[in-house]
Amino acid sequence: MTDSAGIPGGTAAGGPGRTPRSRGRRRRLLRWIGLGAVFLVLAGTATGWWLYNKLDGNITEDTSAAAELRRYERERPAHLATGAQNILLIGSDSRSGKDNARYGQDGGTQRSDTTILLHLPQDRRSATAVSIPRDLMTDIPSCLQPDGSRTAARFSQFNWAFQWGGAACTIRTMEKLTGIRIDHHMVIDFGGFKKMVDAIGGVEVCLKDPVNDSEAKLRLAAGRQTLRGEQALGYVRARHSLGNGSDTERMDRQQQFLGSLVKKVQSNGVLLNPTRLYPLLDAATSSVTTDPGLASLRGLYELVRGMRDIPTHQVKFLTVPRKPYAPDPNRDELVEPDAQRLFQQLRTDKPVTVAPPKPTPTAAPAEAAGADTEAGSDTDSTDEGTVTPQVPVPTFTGTTAGKADCR
Repeated sequence: MTDSAGIPGGTAAGGPGRTPRSRGRRRRLLRWIGLGAVFLVLAGTATGWWLYNKLDGNITEDTSAAAELRRYERERPAHLATGAQNILLIGSDSRSGKDNARYGQDGGTQRSDTTILLHLPQDRRSATAVSIPRDLMTDIPSCLQPDGSRTAARFSQFNWAFQWGGAACTIRTMEKLTGIRIDHHMVIDFGGFKKMVDAIGGVEVCLKDPVNDSEAKLRLAAGRQTLRGEQALGYVRARHSLGNGSDTERMDRQQQFLGSLVKKVQSNGVLLNPTRLYPLLDAATSSVTTDPGLASLRGLYELVRGMRDIPTHQVKFLTVPRKPYAPDPNRDELVEPDAQRLFQQLRTDKPVTVAPPKPTPTAAPAEAAGADTEAGSDTDSTDEGTVTPQVPVPTFTGTTAGKADCR
């Protein structure tokens, strides 16, 4: 029997019309495709690993604060709500470093220009950000200073805690004031704030009147404005050229700005888009100093992942109930029992609601800044037939990110 492969014009064993030469070219092509695919996978893995290490290495870990807090562990509040987190956000007015030197001479000290307590409940369906006035009079414990000495415990304005003992002293002061356990903290300076705002392309605000503040280096026309780094920093820091010049009004403006920032990040899909997320992560990680628990890309990612699905109308901003301090109206003191009512809600991971201030110009300071508990039923019947009071959910003066529309 004659093999067909030996007959001129016959069919080759490898298939119709195929020759050993064509089969060799095909094998070489598949080999190159395979090598190319392997190269792309390795290159992608290497790039991803490099980017991860770069972002992870950007973060500054605050080991000294962690050590100081461990020293005073016994006096710190206990965790009362499993799964909930309380994060202290501290804006530093430090003039150290090239990004901050332009705002004044570096005297080797810094104060907390802004302090916000961010509460994330166990279910992660909302977030509550509470501004603490920097001029609030409170008890500051004995704190470790940078030179190794310790301050005496004293009654003073809140932002002195950060100057005397940094983040650890501020956290201990906050915990003493509120009874709330602080799980994490983040410190950001002027330069870091500007980088983060620029990373998302600026934040939109609306101005009723034009602004011309030489001290804050801020000149803006009235109306809709998109503020980038330098302008945004001037806007959230300015006092005397905007409104009545009070720190309380400045905190309200900061809250509105943060609400607009949150809304833009969510509406632009930044957290779900790698090309938009990387610049923000690069700016954020290179701009913050955090406790060891957040001092990694994974730690920050877990934090952001828990917040990215919170509806904007459930991201709430308010200022702790306060009023002018009786001995010195230029300082603040808490409005009681409203402040303790707020702290209790956060401490036990109970809901907090916010609403715009009531248009009542004759309201007393405590009523204007405190909690409204008129909503809801005020009685409840027991099985024995007796009537007992039912505590309604308190409503505090504030706003939400969902209200941050520029109209």
